[in-house]
Amino acid sequence: MLDALPLPHTIDSRAGTALLRRATVEDTDAVIALLADDQISAARGDVASAEDRPAYAQGLLEILAEPSNDLLVVELDGAVVGTLQLTSIPGMARRGARRLLVEAVRVQSSLRSSGIGSALMRWVGDVAAPAVGASMVQLTSDAARTDAHRFYERLGYVGSHRGFKYTVPQD
Repeated sequence: MLDALPLPHTIDSRAGTALLRRATVEDTDAVIALLADDQISAARGDVASAEDRPAYAQGLLEILAEPSNDLLVVELDGAVVGTLQLTSIPGMARRGARRLLVEAVRVQSSLRSSGIGSALMRWVGDVAAPAVGASMVQLTSDAARTDAHRFYERLGYVGSHRGFKYTVPQD
């Protein structure tokens, strides 16, 4: 399903031309570092500890094995500097509309405001969504991410819903 995405793909930013491609298991450490490079993610436990690496590696393998999921990375000058996860969701609402869910958008902190995130999200809406037949792109963003909210709104995303999450107790 997401194998229909036209990848690899180049994206232009003020930091230079970057390569957008599917993640591989070799990207595990770079993606973990991007998650830990985010203050809110780090507060939730994404701190790039060596003991957590097997859980991340397993998560990446499961994403890559599921045809309706994909993890993409942005490479600039040979280094992974951005990532996002996409999930294609068939639906009944809106006359059976397919949605493309965007999760875990991260750009290396030193490159934020360089245009990489904007180019990445424009690619999602302009290229990825039509390629998989999605009529809508949706995402959630932590309520504390006010800068991210302004970023998504500048790109045309509308804060139309209120999201809820339930943390399942772990033994």
